[in-house]
Amino acid sequence: MTTAHIYETEVVWVGERRTDVRSPGAPQLAVSSPPEFQGHAGLWTPETLFVASVAACFVLTFLAIAQLSKFDIVSLRVKARGRLEKVEGAGYRFTEIVIKPVLEVRSASERERAERLLEKAERNCFISNSITAAVRLEPEIAILA
Repeated sequence: MTTAHIYETEVVWVGERRTDVRSPGAPQLAVSSPPEFQGHAGLWTPETLFVASVAACFVLTFLAIAQLSKFDIVSLRVKARGRLEKVEGAGYRFTEIVIKPVLEVRSASERERAERLLEKAERNCFISNSITAAVRLEPEIAILA
């Protein structure tokens, strides 16, 4: 039997190229087109939310895997960069998302296991698995000094 989960949002136009994005129980977000598409600087955009969604899913997937694997981490910081390109015959599309985690562990002996768990998280992130853009992992493992 298949398990399905439903997630709901509401987007309300508030003027110009600005919207409020809402979801039950979550803080409201002000969202605009990016400046390069006649939007407003300083607000979340669908593009930044898309890239953030991939990165957040990766982090949360990694944390779940680390917990289940009883793998202790010192710190984790992840940067992500999405490449939006105009594709002939298809319009604008994200063609690549690069995920750059910096994971700090307690000792050098944990480095190989950390790399395996990061790769497993990338393979199992359901947001990454749901998009057509290539997702590339560029991890950095730091050792607690």
